[in-house]
Amino acid sequence: MNLINAKYGNEPGLKAYTHVSGQFGPFATQNIPATVSEAPYILDGLLMNEAGKKIKEQYADTGGFTDLVFAVTALLAYRFIPRIRDLPSKRLYAFDPAAVPKELRGMVGGKIKERLIVENWPDILRAVATMAAGVMPPSHLLKKFASYPRQHELALALREIGKVERTLFITEWLLDADMQRRAQIGLNKGEAHHALKNALRIGRQGEIRDRTAEGQHYRMAGLNLLAAIIIYWNTKHLGYAVIQRQRSKLDCPPELLAHISPLGWAHILLIGEYRWRKQQVRAA
Repeated sequence: MNLINAKYGNEPGLKAYTHVSGQFGPFATQNIPATVSEAPYILDGLLMNEAGKKIKEQYADTGGFTDLVFAVTALLAYRFIPRIRDLPSKRLYAFDPAAVPKELRGMVGGKIKERLIVENWPDILRAVATMAAGVMPPSHLLKKFASYPRQHELALALREIGKVERTLFITEWLLDADMQRRAQIGLNKGEAHHALKNALRIGRQGEIRDRTAEGQHYRMAGLNLLAAIIIYWNTKHLGYAVIQRQRSKLDCPPELLAHISPLGWAHILLIGEYRWRKQQVRAA
């Protein structure tokens, strides 16, 4: 874990990868090396607890845009919606490129190797069942396939499935403005959650001095708990405010309430309040 990522500084560190639900609740924190991509760990968080299993759409930043992640998320019945970097450079894939309309042929990057998928389909199903049953975390399998993509036919078959899913996703992304909006809102929730945690890291300023993996995990889980407490408190009092407005016959449109976030902390004394007793002065 003691690896240096120049993006975050010149000291050894680790990443705490946390999922945030559509209702702002943090769940499934994982401590991972500072230098690795978060993409293989996306599915670990979704499968490790009940909150993740209820997720319908998973949003991710550009680092998650890989064929293997597209394939495994689809096979596990999740809808994967990553942010797309440099969209004009992305290519589509087809089972029969010759049948693609001539207006779109310039966007086609190759042919789907259907035979490879069919021949390895039983192994694909076994791998998916292994991940769904919790026998092997998806990150272990994805990292292994990413390391040796040309030496493993199962990895190549999954990449072909990923090309199919990626092509379908890009097509839908271009045609569905509502999907683009939902993805941006979901990613904004994650960034706001990060900002709240940065505000909570008082004293050690984000330094993790615990030497054991267990201690590091408890440290991150404690930060998650603090964030969840603030989110719960804000949500509860926002509800009181809404009820009060309704009782006062004031407008409270539901479409506006959907844009209210419980991730604010400007009204919370994060370091407490110090009160000094007044000393009684006696006349001599």
